[in-house]
Amino acid sequence: MTGKQQQDALAFLQTHHVITLATDGPEGLWAAAVFYVNDGFNLFFLSAAHTRHARNIAARPHIAGTIQEDLSSWQQIKGLQLDGRVTPLSGAARTAAIARYTRKYLFLQKAPPPIQTAMKKVNWYQLTPQTLYLIDNSKGFGHRDQILPPATPS
Repeated sequence: MTGKQQQDALAFLQTHHVITLATDGPEGLWAAAVFYVNDGFNLFFLSAAHTRHARNIAARPHIAGTIQEDLSSWQQIKGLQLDGRVTPLSGAARTAAIARYTRKYLFLQKAPPPIQTAMKKVNWYQLTPQTLYLIDNSKGFGHRDQILPPATPS
């Protein structure tokens, strides 16, 4: 991995909005697309506790995910593949995630009161990647570079 590859992966995270989470739990495998915001390679997202992916995360917090564009040519495929651990947020970490999310999704600043209330009631999560690949088929079919995210403080 080079510094350029790491910068490219971070730029991709900054300019995209949706990650598809692959989870496993008591009801089996499940995939769900959620909006995210990132701080470096750490991703933050929200979900209601009653959703299948949230119940799966509670049972097995090690998940996989992918971020990509919807394209019609395999040569154009670019994206990220990752696996990592999801932890629920509380306190100052939760407040910081909500603030970061609201800065990215400006429409939330003018959301009606019921939406703002719901945003405060849902669960907030941090996804910390353990493995992350930058996919770029313009460099060849199935080309991917492993990106090693910086260690996060304990």
